[in-house]
Amino acid sequence: MEPFRPTNYPVLILVVSFFVLWGAGWLGTSFRKKKTTFEEPEGADPGLVLGATLTLLGLIIGFTFSMAISRYEQRKNYEEAEANAIGTEYVRADLLPAAEAQKVRTLLVNYTHERILFYLTRSERDLGPVNADTAQLQTELWSTVVGPARSQPNAVTGLVASGMNDVLNSQGYTQAAWWNRIPPSAWTLMLSIAVCCNVLIGYCVRRTGAEVVVFLVMTLVVAISFFLIADIDSPRGGIIRVRPQNLESLAQSFPPR
Repeated sequence: MEPFRPTNYPVLILVVSFFVLWGAGWLGTSFRKKKTTFEEPEGADPGLVLGATLTLLGLIIGFTFSMAISRYEQRKNYEEAEANAIGTEYVRADLLPAAEAQKVRTLLVNYTHERILFYLTRSERDLGPVNADTAQLQTELWSTVVGPARSQPNAVTGLVASGMNDVLNSQGYTQAAWWNRIPPSAWTLMLSIAVCCNVLIGYCVRRTGAEVVVFLVMTLVVAISFFLIADIDSPRGGIIRVRPQNLESLAQSFPPR
């Protein structure tokens, strides 16, 4: 079972980041109010540091958001590739002897439904049986096409075996894409810079009563950004997920069993 990852729960990221950043802002305010034993050097301007830090935070959030989008698009592309590979092999099954052709088509129909379940399942606990059934079907599919390929090695059976290889490979590529997530170190860096920004904002705000508005806007904007990144990056826990539209369309195109 996959270890606990906070980024699999975007709402948790939203709530935690909001309160952490809110607390960081008030921490900066407390530093400013307690600054009684020293004076800032002439020419020192914390606002310059704040501006540079905010710019860096914006760049990192933008870069991380781009990473999440690229991984989301990759998962969508591999879902399309899976549907194309299965559909092509379903047609190529006609090149096999009648008994093997019928078995391959039946197995491919069952395999397509298992792949749809892979995309729709949200719980890691429910994913275990789906993966087990998928592996079993892959073994049966490969053994079914290997027999004719060995007994009658020619271009036709080789084409069917090659198509089945594409079906199996496409599942591996999909799994790799779902494991390809934004690394925890990137999240740590982004949160650290956001905390520093809020501390500096709290330190730089001079007008009494303005802290609440400034902290609320800054904290909310950054927390929502974190939520959106985590939502897109999480294949199962987010609101924005890859729906197996191509696989569902393929399943509907199969003749009724």
